[in-house]
Formats: sequence, C-alpha cells, structure tokens
Amino acid sequence: MSAASTFLENELLDHVLGEGARNYTPPTLYVALFSGPASDVSAALESGTMANSAGNWGNFEINTGGYVRQSINFAAASNGQASSNVTINFPQATANYDNPAGSGSTVSYVAIIDQVDDGSTTANVLFYGALTNAKEILQNDTLSIQSGSLTVSLA
Repeated sequence: MSAASTFLENELLDHVLGEGARNYTPPTLYVALFSGPASDVSAALESGTMANSAGNWGNFEINTGGYVRQSINFAAASNGQASSNVTINFPQATANYDNPAGSGSTVSYVAIIDQVDDGSTTANVLFYGALTNAKEILQNDTLSIQSGSLTVSLA
C-alpha cells in the first residue's frame, strides 16, 4: 500500500494542527518566514535545526526589521488539507528583512513552527513550503497572510 485515504489525511492534519475531536493538545503554532536560495532553504527546512549555521533553517529565517513569528490557527481539515482561519499580520518592518545567511529581504518560504522564538533552539518545523509569489519586505512594509490562503496538506 502506498497511499493514505482522505479520511486518514484529514484525521492526521486535525490531530497535528489541533482541530476536530482529539485527545491531543498541540502547542501554539507559529508562522515563520525565510529567504534564500530555494534548494538551500528547502533542504534546511526538511532536515535542519533552528541553529544559525550553514545547512540549518535558523540560518535562513528572517531575523531583522522587527520580525517575529506570528501565531496561526487552522480550520478543520477537509479533502486532505487544512487552511488557516485567521489573517496573520506581521509587524511593520523597522528595517529591510534579512537573515543570518545574508540572503536578503525577499521572503520566499514559510513554515509552521511549534514554538515562538524565545532564544532556545528546540523549535521544530512541522510543515513548510515555497510561497507562490515571493515578497520583498523593505523598511515600513507590512506582510499579511489572508485567512484561508495558507493551506497545509500531507500530499
């Protein structure tokens, strides 16, 4: 067997994202923003850690301009996917966005993380993906992700 049913996909998504009937209470989930070469960011999000060093996703997460991860909630899964059910507004940038790798101000990836950035290195990436339209965030810009526009699937 090589495929999960839509029912199972919905149940797994609801469990991890904290929706529907469950015996599990997930931590607060957060959206994190990343910039850098697609293959490097993707590889780091897949198997790296929060460390600010080569090969790790911490090296590509935005860390300037007043950026902070924002909490997110999801609606119950349907048809094997779950969508955000809140609009996420990042603070107005106090400077151009960048990251420890010096990749610049163009946000190209987002990830769902299980911890706010509190200085520890124990946060985990749960889901990640490239933005359909990368967005350059310069001083005084504000990035918003509209409710329903961030979708997570197991496929």
